[in-house]
Amino acid sequence: MKGFKLKKIDWYIIKQFLGTYIFAIALIISISVVFDINEKIDKFLRPEVPLQAIIFDYYLNFIPYFANLFSPLFTFIAVIFFTSKLADHSEIIAMLASGMSFRRLMLPYAISAGIIAIASFILSAFIIPPANETRINFQNKYIKNKAVEYARNVQLEVEPGVIAYFDRFDARSNMGYRFSLEHFDGKRLISRLTANSIKYDTLYHWQVINYTIRDFDGMREYISEGSRKDTTLTIIPSDFLISENDCEKMTTPELHEYISRQQKRGIGNIQTFEIEYHKRYASIMAAFILTAIGASLASRKVKGGMGLNIGIGLALSFSYILFTTITSTFAVSGAVSPLVAAWIPNVLYTFIAIYLYRKAPR
Repeated sequence: MKGFKLKKIDWYIIKQFLGTYIFAIALIISISVVFDINEKIDKFLRPEVPLQAIIFDYYLNFIPYFANLFSPLFTFIAVIFFTSKLADHSEIIAMLASGMSFRRLMLPYAISAGIIAIASFILSAFIIPPANETRINFQNKYIKNKAVEYARNVQLEVEPGVIAYFDRFDARSNMGYRFSLEHFDGKRLISRLTANSIKYDTLYHWQVINYTIRDFDGMREYISEGSRKDTTLTIIPSDFLISENDCEKMTTPELHEYISRQQKRGIGNIQTFEIEYHKRYASIMAAFILTAIGASLASRKVKGGMGLNIGIGLALSFSYILFTTITSTFAVSGAVSPLVAAWIPNVLYTFIAIYLYRKAPR
């Protein structure tokens, strides 16, 4: 619209929306920090746990992570709370009576939701993952080690036609045992390396120990042996030592690259990474959908004040989070694809938003 400018009422709603959102985050996170300290106080009081690490490595990264994790919930609560307050004071009735349509009234809500959605995506895609690495490393070192440090029967495709196998691998020593590397030309085996052990050094650099190489040329076989041999393999231990929260350490581009690489190598247990990747994009739409539901639901003045609206809003917001958790579980089990699991809640709640929008006061 040419020459369009936001009016005072628009800025008023935007400030109310974002102010309530920030206040809700500050309140809930403060409570969460208190409960978290109470739960882990025995671990924090150990002499080997430095206070500086607790504050800067753990809680400084704990706060943005959980704030962003529950951003859709905070958005919904903020909309429900301040819109119910406007409706209770008959301010929305006055806006509509002055000739403003409900559709026009939704404009500052959409702008506010857009600000939250963009900020949340930037945080989850680029800023929070490096912070998560520091937080998770602190947890693994001082609270509970959830890192996967051991694997058995690992088989993966290093590159087209090249298959690597580890009988077992120990991350603590970066050593693999009973290793084999097979080269194929189509379905024909042309070379096979076996080694008692293999050690990971630096990026893609490995050293095989006590190895035997068999090269096949038609009916002939050539055998060579040695005690140590440096080689380059385009695999690293994190390709097969997959921890539950590794996906939280990766930026969105890194996550996309990791998923693509693992799919090419035929590694199957990457559903958690795919869910995390799709949820980061789905959360953008979630901010708009939940804002539309909250504004449509709370804009009507009801008897008994705004308590009913807040109660219904909380029930809907928690049901959204519960539904998201359930669909993610189905994706991990392989019942649905991660893409579908991430977007099903948004699709369902879009219909709820459309229904409530049509029922909103005009």
